[in-house]
Amino acid sequence: MINRIEISSKISDAQAIITKKRIEGLGFFRLYDVRLADIYTLDYDFSGEELESISKILANPVTQEYKINSPTETNADWIIEIGFLPGVTDNVANTSQECIQDLFNMGFDKISVFTSKIIFLRGNLTEKEVIKIAEDFANKAIQRIHIKKGSQYQSDQGMDLIVPRVKLIQEPRVDIVNLDIDEEGLVRLGKQGIENEDGSTRGPLALDLESMNTIRKYFKEKEGRMPTDIELESIAQTWSEHCKHNIFANQLDEIKDGIYKEYIQNATNKIRAERKDRDFCVSVFKDNSGAIIFDENYLVTDKVETHNSPSALDPFGGSITGIVGVNRDTIGVGLGAIPIMNKYGYCLGYPEDKRILFRGKDKTNPSLSPKRIMEGVIDGVKVGGNCSGIPTPQGFVYFDDSYRGKPLIYVGTIGLMPRTINGKQSHVKQAKPGDAVVVVGGKVGKDGIHGATFSSEALDSGSPATAVQIGDPITQKKLSDAIVKEARDLKLYNSITDNGAGGISCSVAEMAEECGGFVVDLEKVPVKYEGIQPWEIWVSESQERMTLSVSEENLQEFLNLMEKRGVEATVIGVFNETNRAIVKYNGDKILDIDMTFLHDGVPKKILTSTYSKVVHKEPEFLCPSNLTETLQKMLFRHNISSFEFISRQYDHEVQATSILKPLQGIGEVNSYATAIKPLYDSRKAIIASQGITSKYSKIDTYDMAACAIDTAIRNTVAAGGNLDKIALMDNFCWCSSEDPERLGQLKAAAKACYDYSTAYKTPFISGKDSMFNDFKGYDENNNLIKISVLPTLLISSICVVDDYRKIVSLDAKFSGDFIYMIGETKNELGASEYFELVGEDIEGKPYIGNGIPKVDVKKSSDLYSAFSKAVDKQIISSSIPVNSGGLGVAIAKMCIAGNLGAEINLSNLNKSEDVERDDFILFSESQSRIVVTVAPENQKKFEEIFKNVSFAKIGRIVEGDLSIVGLKGDEIIRVSIGDLTNKYKQRFKDY
Repeated sequence: MINRIEISSKISDAQAIITKKRIEGLGFFRLYDVRLADIYTLDYDFSGEELESISKILANPVTQEYKINSPTETNADWIIEIGFLPGVTDNVANTSQECIQDLFNMGFDKISVFTSKIIFLRGNLTEKEVIKIAEDFANKAIQRIHIKKGSQYQSDQGMDLIVPRVKLIQEPRVDIVNLDIDEEGLVRLGKQGIENEDGSTRGPLALDLESMNTIRKYFKEKEGRMPTDIELESIAQTWSEHCKHNIFANQLDEIKDGIYKEYIQNATNKIRAERKDRDFCVSVFKDNSGAIIFDENYLVTDKVETHNSPSALDPFGGSITGIVGVNRDTIGVGLGAIPIMNKYGYCLGYPEDKRILFRGKDKTNPSLSPKRIMEGVIDGVKVGGNCSGIPTPQGFVYFDDSYRGKPLIYVGTIGLMPRTINGKQSHVKQAKPGDAVVVVGGKVGKDGIHGATFSSEALDSGSPATAVQIGDPITQKKLSDAIVKEARDLKLYNSITDNGAGGISCSVAEMAEECGGFVVDLEKVPVKYEGIQPWEIWVSESQERMTLSVSEENLQEFLNLMEKRGVEATVIGVFNETNRAIVKYNGDKILDIDMTFLHDGVPKKILTSTYSKVVHKEPEFLCPSNLTETLQKMLFRHNISSFEFISRQYDHEVQATSILKPLQGIGEVNSYATAIKPLYDSRKAIIASQGITSKYSKIDTYDMAACAIDTAIRNTVAAGGNLDKIALMDNFCWCSSEDPERLGQLKAAAKACYDYSTAYKTPFISGKDSMFNDFKGYDENNNLIKISVLPTLLISSICVVDDYRKIVSLDAKFSGDFIYMIGETKNELGASEYFELVGEDIEGKPYIGNGIPKVDVKKSSDLYSAFSKAVDKQIISSSIPVNSGGLGVAIAKMCIAGNLGAEINLSNLNKSEDVERDDFILFSESQSRIVVTVAPENQKKFEEIFKNVSFAKIGRIVEGDLSIVGLKGDEIIRVSIGDLTNKYKQRFKDY
């Protein structure tokens, strides 16, 4: 019997008020009232008494009321119900089902709880308008919509009883795929996927003609047969760009070993060799995360992933899956690290942009708006981090029109693990022949199928809805605690890894490389519902799953522990030494591939590149007469203004480790670096920061990459980090990577990574690339369009500091402190925020120019080393790196944070001779600069430390306004800190 519980608010409902405001924002002002209700549909024969008990644990008795199998009383004119489509992960339902199980000490054979939400609308609205409202609140890729008029709702005694259960009628089968077809057919098969009986296709394999020919040759000559569908799907995900990183691995021009080995790996190898006994790297490039030394007892791990394509289709699901997925990268590094800090970064289209893009012709398959994507990804990372009990203090948001087709969504996690566990090095793991293949965590569904191959292509009309997964942080939290806090230290397993892209196909095959081969009995894999095809079980990316190798003697103890902790654990096979990957289904062998071919058979290519630098028209305009207004406009810009609306949603105090906060000072300014102290009995801390300067790639990707590296390092140093202890991570997000010009840009950026990391002696410890971030579709006028993201490189930095008490924040602290600019200001405004602003004001489109900032490593290394000496002697009161917007923005933010004014004289500044204008001095984005405040009594010590680097005393902190005197001696800016604060916080104040 199907039962329905409806829960609504008895008092003023803040969420309903927000919903009403959002609907009115769509232009519907004939709306009088909005009410909400949470719906729980129970597909189980509960008694009336049991339903009462269930309702009481689901509803808050103070603020909410419930109805059982009767509608919520309302006089609404329209009712909208929004719920998940069949098979989509419903986290609230999963948790509710567990609560019911605990309440009655019972179990369910299948998913029996489903949730939805009702929006009751009272107002003079047409059906067409209600449909538009519903579509704004629902994502059709994962949700269903049900609408009724109020009169119909009353006569029907509520909404209809809908149980969104997956119904698969096709019997499980394994198909043989005929590869004896012409080249056109092979190309179609590689692009669109295996064909079903009805002529439809299963989704992209992302295999080109050369790869398809290689596969055909292998099966004909080595195996003497055609492949099964599961074999072809397994090879496709293993060889995908997402998993194999072919563009970085293949020969590019004269670089035979590929740009990854030549420029990233070799850079780290060179740095480590030069450091010798000062090398702090422990595990780099060979595991789920990189690991460095924290102290004599612990290691720190770090990893940043992207989840771009799924987040474009379902922002919430894509981003929550990304954050819980990178948490699993931490749990799966070595023998397992505890996640201690999350990071994020969002590259988005402008949220005010209401232009609609379509993935299909004739206005079909509309994409989500930039605002919808922004709200969804913020919410997904919030739920993923907050519900997992992992602080999320560090992040950024970066806007550009190029990201409106496909966003870039970065998620990262820092972990902590002992250097040794029961006498064994914790970063070393190895599956052994005879170990059981054990899968722990969630069940398998059709969600996430073709995730790896889908992410290796541009986003278009063929992008499959099944590529979207939704992570469940509650399920994963139980898994994480059971593994890292118990099973690891009991030495109950030999190896562990995440079930990420490609699911168990990827994790089992990767772990089998440690010992030789494997045999898996696929029918043993726990599934969410019946009727999933064998190949789908094998490559599904359903979340919260990890794979472990467990020895026979430890197996029962491990399984007992997982059962005790409420974590599903299943033995699905055994590792062996055969060098064969074998999968059986009900006793029949359905996959049997040579391990060497599976992992190394992808055909090597020789890529060629070209690189034609574009010379832009140099902007010509006069210095504005009112630079006070200009400074305020700069603070209002998307990439400079406060994004505290994100920071406030993310719990950064959980685990009680926060030292340097995401919002700093009385004025609460977004920080460029954050710090945590992970051990209560140690003064050691971790500083984390990020550098992203994508707009410079409009001019040159080499200098763009150099600036990203310098920015990440500068942010860390300015907070108190030491250059000698900084490690980096690279995340390349590129576009159209089959295009020689794009490859030329990539090659230049990768070379910069080598040049600047080796010069700074900051090793890369991990990284990731995403190569096809393009949108192909149609605009509102049905014109075919392609939108490619800016060539984007995110550099993340991590630094261990010996004493958290010496960490420096960015807020001005004491009136009377002197203000110094460290570093030299040059005429470097190419692709700057200021040029964009002026262009938008004058011609309605951003100016670019050509004067891209350059990084002088020798000078900046000396500067950063001197800065660390000053930090160690604790003679710096506050410091802020000069980033987007230049000196003027840095000083303004320092004053806003401290709620103090400043008196600045630009004629005292260290600058190059070609900087002759006040606006250029204020808003140049020259690198390697830091603004600091110093107490008068420390002036002599400070200037002695910096005597061999470029610095200048440019003013002092005061009570009152910010006053800036220009090169000619006249006051060019005077503004109250209150006005600066209002402008800085105005952009996103209503979010």
